Amino acid sequence: MTSAPNILLVDDEPSVLRYTKTLLEIENYHVETAASGEEALQRMNRGPAPNLIVLDMVMPGMDGLQTLENCKKLRPDQKVLMISCVNDTNKVVQAIKLGASDYVTKPFLSPQFQGAIRRALNPLAQNANQAVDAPVKGSELVDDLDDDFFFLAASPVMKQIRAQAALIAKVNVPVLLLGESGVGKEILARLIHKMSIRAHRPIVKVNCAALPADLLESELFGYEAGAFTGAQKSKPGKFEMAHKGTILLDEIGEMSAALQAKLLHVLQDGTFSRLGGRANVSVDARVLAATNIDVKKAIAERKLREDLYYRLNAFTVTVPPLRERREEIPILLRYYMNNLARQFGKNALPISDKLMQECMRYSWPGNLRELGNTVKRYLVLEDENQVVDELQNKGKDGITEDGPSSPGHGGLKALVRSLKDDAEAREIQRALDDCNWNRKMAAAELNISYKALLYKIKQHGLSPAGSREFGLRAKAN
Repeated sequence: MTSAPNILLVDDEPSVLRYTKTLLEIENYHVETAASGEEALQRMNRGPAPNLIVLDMVMPGMDGLQTLENCKKLRPDQKVLMISCVNDTNKVVQAIKLGASDYVTKPFLSPQFQGAIRRALNPLAQNANQAVDAPVKGSELVDDLDDDFFFLAASPVMKQIRAQAALIAKVNVPVLLLGESGVGKEILARLIHKMSIRAHRPIVKVNCAALPADLLESELFGYEAGAFTGAQKSKPGKFEMAHKGTILLDEIGEMSAALQAKLLHVLQDGTFSRLGGRANVSVDARVLAATNIDVKKAIAERKLREDLYYRLNAFTVTVPPLRERREEIPILLRYYMNNLARQFGKNALPISDKLMQECMRYSWPGNLRELGNTVKRYLVLEDENQVVDELQNKGKDGITEDGPSSPGHGGLKALVRSLKDDAEAREIQRALDDCNWNRKMAAAELNISYKALLYKIKQHGLSPAGSREFGLRAKAN
């Protein structure tokens, strides 16, 4: 028979200390008490670690945040639940960053408090009040989201990210989501929205890389009748559509400097004006921003405003690439297979040891998006050997865990691929220069979509100054 969890309760108010201790003892927890942060640290230094520390935020002397920081220095894995009568957003965010397991505002009801205790002691425990139904199967945790999206946490790092998401969701602050393309930043954004009090309102996604700057501005902020040619009637923007809900700004690093300035104004005071409008529009929309750019480099190159970055990153979550959490690949394959088979009205196909081994070996530079597309291709072709061959060939073509291999080490296929990419880059650069870098006109001339052109520009690192570089390279050859 396992012993009851040991909880260290820290609060400077004797009446609150007695009341909270009674709530915990009713649930058969073993409770120790401390009347200050200093006393709590003395207890930690002289005895075995408690299973959980319940820590008051506002105390004289060493306050809750200082105590939390010192507790984590002593024992980095120590679980700490913060409680406070002050619902201060900045302090909540700081507590989360310092590693708090959860946060409860006083006065609290017993079911709310007990639920927080159970979640802190066991992050995988189910809670009837939880916004998302997250079934545990084996060691993985799966959240079914809208539109056939699902968030899966099977590795330690993804379980930690999910725990952070549950805390962040309760605090109305902007969140910056970082990570490579395809790692699941949009899925994480949907999870945060679903776990928040705004879940009953929409989450509105805007791809900042999919539209030119002038169209993106009208998409975000709307316009009045007569604002430009063809604007026959007023139209609300995405921010208005996300009122009382959440707006996800995907590829935020692709936004123009002028639009970044306007976005900063919205984040500061929640107001903006439509294109062609004179009156300010007030909006209450939580902003989640996602990007795969190198933020420090983008700030140094003035592609991302530093003040906008600091306004957006009240809390930052970096989603690791799939190659750094390979233990999730078998589980992801199973979920993608079952979900896609249901969507296509087909029976799920078996995943043999041969296919599984190849999936575990491959580096997945396209991350979850590429894995999902591979499963989709297998379902359509119903030819496992062809899928295995494609994965093997992509690996041989220079795609390794560290990205494309260096020239001269990939054989003939790598050389052909390099020449093809160089020719493609030259043609795209020429079209852009001919159109004076009007990307919409260049896409039409190249007979590709605008979004595909933006992807190619980023892939080849093209810029208005690039034509001179290509010219010098051609002369050298």
